[in-house]
Amino acid sequence: MSTQVHTFAGNPLDRAESIRRDEAAIRALVEADDSVFLTFHKLKVAMDANQQLAWQRQEELASLSEHIVSEPVLLGLRDNIAHFAANIDAPADEDQYVDCRAAAALLPGPDAGIVAHARAQLDWHRRNGFCAQCGAPSAAERGGQIRRCTGCGKHVFPRTDPVAIMLIIDEPGGDRCLLGQSQGIMANTQFYSALAGFLDQGESLEDAVRREVWEEAGIRVGEVQYHSSQPWPFPSQLMIGCHGVADTQDIQIDPAEMADVQWFSRSDALRAVNKNHDNLRVPGEMAIAHHLIRSWAQGEVEL
Repeated sequence: MSTQVHTFAGNPLDRAESIRRDEAAIRALVEADDSVFLTFHKLKVAMDANQQLAWQRQEELASLSEHIVSEPVLLGLRDNIAHFAANIDAPADEDQYVDCRAAAALLPGPDAGIVAHARAQLDWHRRNGFCAQCGAPSAAERGGQIRRCTGCGKHVFPRTDPVAIMLIIDEPGGDRCLLGQSQGIMANTQFYSALAGFLDQGESLEDAVRREVWEEAGIRVGEVQYHSSQPWPFPSQLMIGCHGVADTQDIQIDPAEMADVQWFSRSDALRAVNKNHDNLRVPGEMAIAHHLIRSWAQGEVEL
């Protein structure tokens, strides 16, 4: 099992579960002079001139009060200081707001983890203004941890969608890995990645790995081994990384979903992750796929 802390993981905040049932305490934190707020616009995050997160105090946020779209979301506590995220619709300087992927490439790991939490929460609130059960408006409670329907009273919790992402090896101790190229912008390029797909209801992680590889590449998979996981807040996924061993080797792709799937040698994979392969490109270090490929190519994984 890997000890890798991926981009968007490692959020250092205490999520403050102990105070979330006290609405008065949360309101007091929103109004506290030492609380800090991270603003987002169109799901882009505010950064300062030093390319760090642009946290604002309550007095600074007050000047934006008419532009705050909804109640600030409590992210958690650090050193007993409350940290919130807020969505605004009309910033004074729109260029201050940076796409969260680009921001993560500039930020220390823990700050990127905060961005992941904040973006996913704000996007969830934006998408869930009404109850799916009765259609009435819903309202945020517990500092944004849940929404409650104002009609039927149903509680709705933020969802995280699990995605299996896997690097498959051709045989036990084998020297080839399976990489694919999905339809769309990847098609007919030199860019390949690990296969991936959402878990279905009533499906284990291992079964999802085997099903996805079979559907996308026509390969049967036996052993499956967990590697690591990565939050991916676009909008709110958990990438669950695995390695697996193929029981068959003949590739039969699903052309509706995949442009190409190929076996690549360990040497090719290692050169690709080190960015010195002329004909093969793989995801960069921000993506869990990079680390699944690298860990196998460098012999860190036994299968």
